Amino acid sequence: MIDRRRRNTALLVAGCFFMENFDGTIVTTSAPRMAAAFGVEPAAVGLVSASYLITLAVLIPLSNWLTRRYGTRPVFLSAIVIFTLASLGCALSQTLPMLVIMRVLQGVGGAMMVPVGRMAVLNTADKSDIVRLVAYIVWPALVAPVIAPLAGGLITTYASWHWMFLINLPLGVIAFIAAWRLIGSIDAPAPPPLDWTGMILSGVGLGGLTYAAHLVTDPSPGIWPAVIGGLSVIIIVAAVLHLLRARHPLLNLRIWSVRTFRASQASGFAFQLAMSSVPFLLPLLFQQGLGWSAVQSGALVIFVFVGNIGIKPATTGLINAFGFRPLLVVATLGLAGSVIALGLTTAATPIPVIAILAMISGVFRSLGMTCYNTIGLADVPPEQMGDANALSATTHQLAAGLAIALASVAWQGATIVAGSGGGALSYGVAFVGVALFALLAAVGAIRLPAGAGDAVRQPAGTRSRRN
Repeated sequence: MIDRRRRNTALLVAGCFFMENFDGTIVTTSAPRMAAAFGVEPAAVGLVSASYLITLAVLIPLSNWLTRRYGTRPVFLSAIVIFTLASLGCALSQTLPMLVIMRVLQGVGGAMMVPVGRMAVLNTADKSDIVRLVAYIVWPALVAPVIAPLAGGLITTYASWHWMFLINLPLGVIAFIAAWRLIGSIDAPAPPPLDWTGMILSGVGLGGLTYAAHLVTDPSPGIWPAVIGGLSVIIIVAAVLHLLRARHPLLNLRIWSVRTFRASQASGFAFQLAMSSVPFLLPLLFQQGLGWSAVQSGALVIFVFVGNIGIKPATTGLINAFGFRPLLVVATLGLAGSVIALGLTTAATPIPVIAILAMISGVFRSLGMTCYNTIGLADVPPEQMGDANALSATTHQLAAGLAIALASVAWQGATIVAGSGGGALSYGVAFVGVALFALLAAVGAIRLPAGAGDAVRQPAGTRSRRN
């Protein structure tokens, strides 16, 4: 049975996860208003999002070492303070360069906040509690990208862009008070010397790849995304080779020898690419393809959130009843099918049908992400849980950044087809391209052993006694 303190800690980390993901996507719909305020082109505002995402990608691998060096409590509390004060700095920024600097500081806080919080919740948890704890933590990663664009549009339309960051202040204060009461120090062996080579190689590689993904979203990106992306891949390969050979690597890639963890990282990465592309593609389809207003578009995208939340209370019971492999097969195939169906909608499609499809997509997103995040920790030894959390957080952040690039490339290709007379139906090309990644994840799910992840499932006789 999960004790009350641990459950509340999981909910605290969930709230921090929401703030981190919310701030990663809220700027998108506000770019024109912010550009006008700073006297720059809207494309230049993309650096506000890119700087935040790059900082997260670069610093997340460092979180495990910092926690072992300074302790869970001081690192987590410091992360909340940095994130909250940087949010205030964003709101007070008078120039674009100043805002970018504040976003980098926000990324510093966010990079430490969620991975360290996950460690505090999961490192000492019983295997039988992991399913429910992950269910508490994972939902913000699904909800924030769905509601953030609409929230950003409403805030900049009826207030000002500054409020996108000011809303973090009360949330940060509440999170700090809760963390002060809930987060304790976890005993851990002193860390080895910092792997500077691994930090530099992984930081430059991940940061460069995330920046290349940002450049892809530019209307005229030129060859720079390919050049920077190619160099970043080479650096990442060098980082992997170093991390596999290093005595004390910054990221412990040897944990990939755990089959369920390896499956959650590989198949889960493909699944998240498809999943994270949907909130980006849907508003474009609704506004450009179907001619809807921004508010109407945002309201329909909310039905993805309805599906996310609607299935959440049932996920633990479903995992306990059916196991991971059947649910992952259903989730991956279901996501692929619902994404394709959404891409095939036209102006003649009844709005209730579109809302139902969006909600079904949300159901499969939520089910799949909960399963992947849980099965990844099912067979990880307790002494390697910190390494698994750091590597999972890094993979998650990389997928979130690359998903926008994937959706942008798919959308630009569809726009070319539409411009040559293809009509709204041709936008389905973009959705089909994204759905292929969900199908790739399905292949990995099918190849899982029948009993994969059973170590964290709760026997039928004890489920009734759980909270």
